[in-house]
Amino acid sequence: MGKKCLKCGYVRNTGDPGPQTECPRCGVIYARAEARLGRQTEPSPLEATAEKPSPCSAPDIVRELALLIKSHYGLIWFRTAEEERAESLLSHLADSMGLKLFTWTLTQGIKRTDLDGPVYMTTEPKAALDHVISSDFPAIYLFNGLGSFLNDPAISARLSDAARKYSSMESSIILTGPELHIPEDLKPYAAEISAPAAKREEYSELLNNIIRDLKAKTEIRVEITQDELNRLLNNLKGLTLLEAEKVLTRAIIEDGGLNAKDIQRVIDAKRAVVERDGLLEYFPAEHGMSEIADMASLKDWLNKRRMIITEPERATSFGLTFPKGILLLGVPGSGKSLCAKAVSMEWGLPLLKMDPSNLYNKYIGESERNFKRAMETAERMAPVILWIDEIEKAFASGGSEDGGVSQRVLGTFLSWMQDRKGDVFVVATANDVEKLPPEFLRKGRFDEVFFVDLPNAESRAAIFSIHLRKRGKDSVKFNIQALAKASEGFSGAEIEQVVVSGLYGAFSANCDLTNDMLLSEINRTRPLSITRAEQIESLREWASERTISAQ
Repeated sequence: MGKKCLKCGYVRNTGDPGPQTECPRCGVIYARAEARLGRQTEPSPLEATAEKPSPCSAPDIVRELALLIKSHYGLIWFRTAEEERAESLLSHLADSMGLKLFTWTLTQGIKRTDLDGPVYMTTEPKAALDHVISSDFPAIYLFNGLGSFLNDPAISARLSDAARKYSSMESSIILTGPELHIPEDLKPYAAEISAPAAKREEYSELLNNIIRDLKAKTEIRVEITQDELNRLLNNLKGLTLLEAEKVLTRAIIEDGGLNAKDIQRVIDAKRAVVERDGLLEYFPAEHGMSEIADMASLKDWLNKRRMIITEPERATSFGLTFPKGILLLGVPGSGKSLCAKAVSMEWGLPLLKMDPSNLYNKYIGESERNFKRAMETAERMAPVILWIDEIEKAFASGGSEDGGVSQRVLGTFLSWMQDRKGDVFVVATANDVEKLPPEFLRKGRFDEVFFVDLPNAESRAAIFSIHLRKRGKDSVKFNIQALAKASEGFSGAEIEQVVVSGLYGAFSANCDLTNDMLLSEINRTRPLSITRAEQIESLREWASERTISAQ
């Protein structure tokens, strides 16, 4: 009977060569780990409250890889940044297919995973590929870090020879990495597959292992409720297991335990991971629908779909799928962006913002790649809200002025909207409908298109109350109805600026804010409904028969 490594899951037979107390794959000392387990007579608070792990998605990816190998793909690009996880999955694959697994790195060369010591003189990529070509028995070769050498014609040619040979038998060369450029002559022999995102059960198991390992070295306090644990695990979604391990270990070591404060540490670390490429911005949920005046129709629409988030299994059995998203058209400053943030809060999902200006690059093809990377990040974090502010700026037709880049990015976006794999709810906002590509308005692109108009008197009164209350002022002391009447034609953003400007005036005069100060600020303001009256009226006419009113 073999021993199973607690870290990577590798099962080692007792007859295998090498030290029997050490895992040959990751170096964990079996005896020490087993001794720790033997001393633990009762479950830790974490293990007592956490959900029991269920089988992970490994069998699915192993099955897909086996199918590709049996289909005679001599080269497979395994898209992942987690080399250890890839090797563990490929170990399962090799066992299931009765094949030997070899790994290659630039520092060690080729090494058979069930034997000690690398193959002599195989650290150089060309020498390693020569060895693969000369091998006559079926096997799986995992090359970690070979992607950076594919621009070398000699390396590319040798890899092509190896892939061609292995396409005639049930064997394959597997390359790992999040981004690879496969040369054209290799593409007929190559297939691409992505590693599955880590599941909640895997994060739970990882957290238990970290707690157990740290407790063996020092005293660790576990002070977390079931609800807090659920929030912690939910916020780990989208991180690789390696990223999650680093974040959790640091959070626990910093204060000597696991508690509710670690949830914010995970959120902060996740923000850093999301924003690493500079394509997406992570927003914590801060404002709910109570912060938005009126918009009853939009609120009702969102509330009916909230159950898909809270009860996904019941929704699926009922025949419902995750919603695609909404397009909010309207007057600038009318609260469209605030709606995106409020959806995140109400549905309890992370909010990612895509800034269109970050997508475009002067190099050919780079803009499309930027967009694909941004969408892949969003899908990793799923379920998630993706907010695209002023979407007409991202996909407006540039014609010959931009070499067709905007049209290509638009095509990529529309394809993604149709074929996306993750549960990503898009909230897109637009101010200028004339610049909006007509493809967006075709039925089925978004679940619904809402028009957000200027607030009416009742909504303006509510907006004044909200902004006064947010700044510590008692709205009862003000004549809210008079302020609402005087501010006819004002947007929500313009009303907020009236309150802010009034506070500055009161602060400089060293007195309390008064109703007259606010009325004076209203009289000094020229709202967009006056300065852009024609454009707003034209937008209203266009939206009257093509959209649903958010109010």
